[in-house]
Amino acid sequence: MISTFFKLKQNKTTVKTEILAGLSTFLAMSYIIFINPSILALTGMDAGAVFVTTCLSAAIGSALMGLLANYPIALAPGMALNAYFAYGVVLGSGYSWQVALGSVFISGLIFLALSILPIREYIVNSIPKSLKLAIVAGIGFFLCILGFKNAGIITGNSATLVALADLHQPTTLLAILGFFLIVGLESLGFTSAIIVSILTTTTLSILLGYTHFVGIFSLPPSIMPTLMQMDIKGALNVGLFTIVFAFLFVDLFDNTGTLIGIAYRAGLMDKKGKLPRINRALIADSTAAIVGAVLGTSTTTSYLESAVGVKVGGRTGLTAVVVACLFLLAMFLSPLAKAIPIYATAPALVYVACLMARALTEIDWEDATEYAPAIITAIIMPLTFSVAEGISFGFISYAAIKAISGRFKDLNAAVVILAILFVLKYIFIHH
Repeated sequence: MISTFFKLKQNKTTVKTEILAGLSTFLAMSYIIFINPSILALTGMDAGAVFVTTCLSAAIGSALMGLLANYPIALAPGMALNAYFAYGVVLGSGYSWQVALGSVFISGLIFLALSILPIREYIVNSIPKSLKLAIVAGIGFFLCILGFKNAGIITGNSATLVALADLHQPTTLLAILGFFLIVGLESLGFTSAIIVSILTTTTLSILLGYTHFVGIFSLPPSIMPTLMQMDIKGALNVGLFTIVFAFLFVDLFDNTGTLIGIAYRAGLMDKKGKLPRINRALIADSTAAIVGAVLGTSTTTSYLESAVGVKVGGRTGLTAVVVACLFLLAMFLSPLAKAIPIYATAPALVYVACLMARALTEIDWEDATEYAPAIITAIIMPLTFSVAEGISFGFISYAAIKAISGRFKDLNAAVVILAILFVLKYIFIHH
């Protein structure tokens, strides 16, 4: 029944492979159940309640994606979005966290409307193939810089923006060992190399005393402090329009970029560069954003770390459903989940980044009007720490270069309209 529902044979996968893929994805993104509460607690939200809502929203969102769209993509509260929620809306602009939740809820409703109508699907399918490939590579570069950062290989620098960190740190050396393990085992045809690397690095970290193992089980805290606490009336304030739009914009294009990138890696994209069942996927992630706001967390979105599960062999929604089940278990296994340090999952991000960068080889390198906007798209993503900004720059440069070159036939209405909207966004909203 499982094989039939998720079409495992058609996608050349098995239940075992999908379970391993789900476990790999969960391990790669499980950091969010601890980072999200620590960030949102800065706004005055109850950290224990946010811990539970993070797990629940991730479970519901991932299950929706798996069951509705049959995509191996997991969802959880987004890192860039929770930072904007806390530092931009509440601490920066002085709004209450209840009003911020109301803004997330409203943006989710608009998001769902765009998904049910053919508008969002039209936008996704109108993105030129070269930009889609660039988005894939850009997400890879983004994952790479995240991996290097989490591993302690690079650090911030006021003079050069980024610099080499202290490679003498034991945790950094463990992360480097983890990367060598993945590549070495993968080259030997070992399909579970990523899981072995994460568990080996974690075990060594515990044995060496860098990670504390404090137990396995604990009862989840109460969700009531954040449940149904969004202030919709306050969020409808005219002055909050730009905040609602910001949540909508980042979620729309971060999600779009992630869907394209993961679907490409999973081999789900057709020869014309279009995604099957894309409408169902869009409805799933927009519904998850609404549910997350009701539970009491910042916007729930598709996760780049899903690429780790895809690399293990995940090809269907069963991978996402496995992730959903693990997030539910995580509510009761928080001490055990805490034992997996962020530097243990960093090598997986770097390895997947290497694979995703391969998309650049499919770009037409004989046509400057195709490869120049593509490179801009791919490079802006890691440098701005935002998939959405990379897409913005990509659309603007693609439309401008094609127009100056007189290649108007290469432009469609969606590209031109979005390029104009992105320009207006930078003029009136971006700061």
